[in-house]
Order: sequence, then C-alpha cells, then structure tokens
Amino acid sequence: MLKLAILAIIQAVLMCGAQSFFKVASDKMGSFSFTWPFFRDSIFANVPLLIAGVLAVTAIVEWAYMLKNYPFSVVYPLSSLSFILAMFVAIIFFHENVVWTQWIGVFLILGGCFLIAK
Repeated sequence: MLKLAILAIIQAVLMCGAQSFFKVASDKMGSFSFTWPFFRDSIFANVPLLIAGVLAVTAIVEWAYMLKNYPFSVVYPLSSLSFILAMFVAIIFFHENVVWTQWIGVFLILGGCFLIAK
C-alpha cells in the first residue's frame, strides 16, 4: 500500500497543480467571446493554460494506471488528497483566508484517507 500512497500523493499534486494553473490562466483571460482575438490572446497565448493542460493530462494518465491496478473503493477516496493540497495552495499562492471549519474538514478528509488506505 505504500506504492499506492505515493501514487495518490503524486496524483493529488498533479491535479492540484493543474487546477491552480487553470485559476491563474482564467485570471489572465478577458471577457469570454467566440472571436478569434479572444482565442488568440486569451487561450492560445496563455502559458498557464498550457501548463494546466499538461498537468491535467499527466494526472489522468496516472489516474488510469491507479484505477487499473488498485481497487476503486480505495483509489477514488484517495483522490480527495487534492482538496487538502488545495487549501495550502489557496493560502500560500492566492492569499486566501481559511477559516477553522475548513481546517476541520481538512483533518476529517485526512483521517478518512488514512482509514481507507490502511
């Protein structure tokens, strides 16, 4: 199960990284429109969006490997580790305030992951 735990952590980092870069990319975009200038300037030239896509595809490939080689009832709940990482990313990189009830949720998720992977 150590290998699964390592894979789950890597997958969570990849997914959290992808979502974080998606947020940065969306902040760089202007108002959405189905026009060439929007796609040229806000989509195709958006480096954080490209990074987010690469991280997401990599995470999906790893996810497929995990689903193929481990029980779904164990693998799927471990994907919630990305929620825990997202809290730290929100604080460190996006300077968001996290209230105590959110921290309780983080510890409940962490405890659940421990019980499932045990």
